[in-house]
Amino acid sequence: MPEPTVAVLAADYFETYSVVGLLALIGVLFVAVAFGAGRLLRPVVPTREKMLTYECGVDPVGEGWAHTQVRYYVYAFLYVIFAVDSIFLFPWATVFAAAGYGATTLVEMFIFLGFLAVGLLYAWKKGVLAWT
Repeated sequence: MPEPTVAVLAADYFETYSVVGLLALIGVLFVAVAFGAGRLLRPVVPTREKMLTYECGVDPVGEGWAHTQVRYYVYAFLYVIFAVDSIFLFPWATVFAAAGYGATTLVEMFIFLGFLAVGLLYAWKKGVLAWT
């Protein structure tokens, strides 16, 4: 069997991406059509009461600005970082078990974990992890 040419390999490669692109386009069109249909079909009767800010059935009093401590966002950000870490660890464990990939994937994962450790060390040094 003759070896495939670069053009054939490139065509196969881009064919798989064209399927992904087509599905993404269909998804975007579906959302656009749904929002457009909603805009066309809904009644638009603005009144003073409808334009008021609504929160838990209580009439709004005072300003709309509220102070929120930044540390809550930092904790959420740290959670996202470590959730992403776990997402990468599970596929890595399956590839690590495959023949021929052991040393390479081990080095890559230690580099990845090193970056996460530096981020955690930075957060610890800045005092972000102290709940006071």
